[in-house]
Amino acid sequence: MLKKSLCLAMCLFPILSGAAGAQDRYQNRPPVIVSPDLTAPWVMQLTGERVVYRQQAPTATRKMPGRRELSRRPATATVQPASIARRQKPSMSKFDPQFLPQMVAYETKEKPGTIIIDTNNRFLYLVTARGEARRYGVGVGKPGFEWAGEHRITRKAEWPNWTPPQEMIAREAAKGHFLPARMDGGPDNPLGARAMYLGSTLYRIHGTNAPWTIGYGVSSGCIRMRNEDVVDLYERVKVGTKVIVI
Repeated sequence: MLKKSLCLAMCLFPILSGAAGAQDRYQNRPPVIVSPDLTAPWVMQLTGERVVYRQQAPTATRKMPGRRELSRRPATATVQPASIARRQKPSMSKFDPQFLPQMVAYETKEKPGTIIIDTNNRFLYLVTARGEARRYGVGVGKPGFEWAGEHRITRKAEWPNWTPPQEMIAREAAKGHFLPARMDGGPDNPLGARAMYLGSTLYRIHGTNAPWTIGYGVSSGCIRMRNEDVVDLYERVKVGTKVIVI
């Protein structure tokens, strides 16, 4: 019995000493670095060792292969005045939706029913109540034909005739454009569907058969609107309405 115990002890001694040596070797080795997404070419299989994960760059700064980095706009953008940012020459393109009729907040001392035309920003306001107005987009006088003042609507006309003033006829003839002495009202008439005449001046608020010019300075001083918008305004105002052009 004693002999068997001695033999067993002698057999186990080399195994235990080898295991202790292996453990010493593992404890003295540097830590293993493993990719956290397990994309490394090997996977840790041993136990009892310290595992250190490699730090990754933040997701926002990582560059993905095959993708272009896009620059982000600042949180706040500088807004230029409309008169500076707007193009100076119209093109036959889509109508800018900002010039569609809409109710807006508008502070003024003028009474409801007053028309205020902001020629710089190309908007016409019909004051409807304290602190609000109905806003329309308009076309205004081109450079050299701007004006400001206060008038009243002295006459209204549906599908008005157009009689170009002699100054306009002569001015356009010098450019090679020959205007008729008179044009009957209708879809081809440049005064459009409605006209509201301002005082004793030659200026009018009228429609246009060129709606793409709304938002620009292109007229000889008249205020032009889309035909559907001028019809809407025409039904809301009457002769004697105060008109302020600024």
